[in-house]
Amino acid sequence: MAIDTRELFARLIQCEAGGEGEDGMRAVATVIMNRANVEYGEFARVSNGGDVRAIIEQEGQFVCMMTTVGGEYNSQNVYNMEPSDIHYQIADWALSGNTFSPVGNSLFFFNPYSASCPRYFPRTQIGIIYNRVGEHCFYAPTEKYKST
Repeated sequence: MAIDTRELFARLIQCEAGGEGEDGMRAVATVIMNRANVEYGEFARVSNGGDVRAIIEQEGQFVCMMTTVGGEYNSQNVYNMEPSDIHYQIADWALSGNTFSPVGNSLFFFNPYSASCPRYFPRTQIGIIYNRVGEHCFYAPTEKYKST
């Protein structure tokens, strides 16, 4: 089954943030677009000038893009999602150049399953806490990210 970029993006939004309400879904969509549009570092090389699909499909970035995790089947993956109108609307909103200002230029998000967000994400300290939206923590790039 061929999935176009818009549908893949809608499925990823649903899978990664479907339970976070519209703000949470917009925040996650913004991170994906920030990665596609950043002009330096790893994501700039991956997106090669703005390829959103390349960002979504970058290996190891989104659990929802993995069909197995730790050797076990991951039923929470984009291929099992059935996006509704809201997921497509948010994908279209993001693809049209809109961003959710509470996450700024964040390039990373993480659900810590706790009341507080770790100061850095990932452990390589290339992202520093920017804001929390719902259950997800959002991280802006540090100077160290530029050398990735």
